[in-house]
Amino acid sequence: METLKVGFIGSGFIARFLATAFQHVRGIELVGVLKRSTSEDISAFARQIGVGECKVYSTIKELCQNCDTVAILSPNYARLETVQEIVDIVKSGVELKGLICEKPLGRTVAEATKLVELAEEIQLPTAYMENQIHMKVVKNAIIQTARVQELMGPLTMVRSSEEHAGPHNPWFWDPTKQGGGALSDLACHSIAVSWFMLTPTGKPLDYLKPVSVNAETALLKWGSGIYRDQLREKMGIDYAKTPAEDFATGMVTFKNPETGFLSKAQFTNSWMYDKQGLRILMEALGPGYAFEINSLKSPLEVFIADSAADALADAETALEKATSSRGLIPVQPNEADLFGYTDEFVEVRDAFLAGRDALLNWRYGLEITKLCQAAYMSAERRCTIDLTDVNIQKELESYTSLIAQGRGAEVLY
Repeated sequence: METLKVGFIGSGFIARFLATAFQHVRGIELVGVLKRSTSEDISAFARQIGVGECKVYSTIKELCQNCDTVAILSPNYARLETVQEIVDIVKSGVELKGLICEKPLGRTVAEATKLVELAEEIQLPTAYMENQIHMKVVKNAIIQTARVQELMGPLTMVRSSEEHAGPHNPWFWDPTKQGGGALSDLACHSIAVSWFMLTPTGKPLDYLKPVSVNAETALLKWGSGIYRDQLREKMGIDYAKTPAEDFATGMVTFKNPETGFLSKAQFTNSWMYDKQGLRILMEALGPGYAFEINSLKSPLEVFIADSAADALADAETALEKATSSRGLIPVQPNEADLFGYTDEFVEVRDAFLAGRDALLNWRYGLEITKLCQAAYMSAERRCTIDLTDVNIQKELESYTSLIAQGRGAEVLY
């Protein structure tokens, strides 16, 4: 079996998660990582779990020369510069099989559009990493309801949320670097997976056409005194000056181009979920049927008493972004597989070795970026954004939200 040799640009939290997923994918190897402050940790971790030798390379060119696929996992604000350098390297004669980019593709529509253009300039297959669409529970729910969808009609409403207590890294809290707050970080997942589930079985990903977005953003936790002080002390980010939203909710309306039927995708995302840890919750409703997905439901529960809790203080061994190390704790024994990272890389491996785009390519990532930016626009203007309006589409091409500009106090306070 041919092996896809992957190099990481980025060695933070998501890099470790993706490396973990490699354990369950045949024909894929983590061969290198770009030198950064935590790259030695990822290199050692990859060797420890047996997913590749993962050498540390000093330059992007050296990395590209020693792998055949580059996964761009670097901070959002560095993506454009990174891809431009890769394009120049490929033009100089270095061969690659494909480019992977972790969500979001861009902080703005303009950034995402430029990334698509750069990849197409060198005609490389691309993969946009949206893991929730690849979750086994999502795929199995669709399989289980395929026959009833055929008889009764497709889903009409999907509610989706991803919530946790906040990001790990300081740059993620900075809206000028990240591109926003919880909406930019998490709503991209919820909107994408809802669109996917609403799409009638057998139709392409973009079959349903987005016609409108209505959204709200708020600062409900991290803007208050005690939490604002904690954030400033721990992350060096002052939300009294440049806040981002820690809560976002909204509705995307889609139109079936053949029947004219309108379906709804409701998203709710936050950085203020202080229960056991990260929670993904989805509820899908159709005519005469429904299904629900809750990532906190697990066949394994562990109880830690107060007297023993200090031994696990600040550990995330049970769940990603866990906020507690005591009490009754649901434990997910394989989060990388649960959240879809394993199946995501199986699909990417097959696509790139065959010389084609992944199921979710960068043009798809661009469409998700447009919907997220339309949600910011809706929240700012306090109105529904009509995506069928050519003038709105033109505005989105150069739009940067006030929050991403560092002017979040104007809309959040």
